[in-house]
Amino acid sequence: MLALLRRCALFCVCTLIGLSASVDADDVAAGADDQTITQPVILFNGKDLDGWEGRDDLWSVEDGAIVGRTSEDDPIDGNTFLVWKDGQPSNFQLVLMFKIESGNSGIQYRSRVIDQDKFVVSGYQADIDFANKFAGILYEEKARGILTLRGTKVTIGADGKKTPETFADSQALAAGIHPGKWNEFRVVADGNHLIHYINGAKVSETIDQQSDKAAKSGVIALQLHRGPAMVVRFKNIKLLPLD
Repeated sequence: MLALLRRCALFCVCTLIGLSASVDADDVAAGADDQTITQPVILFNGKDLDGWEGRDDLWSVEDGAIVGRTSEDDPIDGNTFLVWKDGQPSNFQLVLMFKIESGNSGIQYRSRVIDQDKFVVSGYQADIDFANKFAGILYEEKARGILTLRGTKVTIGADGKKTPETFADSQALAAGIHPGKWNEFRVVADGNHLIHYINGAKVSETIDQQSDKAAKSGVIALQLHRGPAMVVRFKNIKLLPLD
């Protein structure tokens, strides 16, 4: 009952203020599987990593952006993540700017931490890569792997069978993504319906009906990928209500 009253109160507040103000993480509606975003939440303050946790030697803030950086001299032996600590949202729009300067990265959502000491997570990933081969796809880190390729809508059945439909040419979509420059990524998570947009263009769409695998809520995190040295930057990170 308390959770229901709280969600109702948040809805009323949002209606009055027109969803114009940023809010604390406490304003994410409560509930194990229903932390629906009802008003904007700013995840990164542009100054420091307050509210985030990850390896201090790999993550920093430079010029108003979160920077993840690995080196050839001290390579990482596994993927590691910067994890937002202040909520596990379920239904939302996640909007941010990214610039990848080398390597492979991604934006985790509805994920779970599986190794707290090494900052390793598992779950849905909006993929990013400098080679622009995978940018925009839906990947499930340490789980089902590639779920939906760029330019494709996939329905995953209860038995895990995938039914793909092509809605756009992958290479044509790639032309609208600019490695080494700032791009906007928008993730829409609405129930079992997941859509990725880059620079305003829809790049993948997934309906995940495999209830024993599909995540309803979870952490948000940013990835540094093992392998060659890489640099990736993120800024203007926020959660918004669904349209």
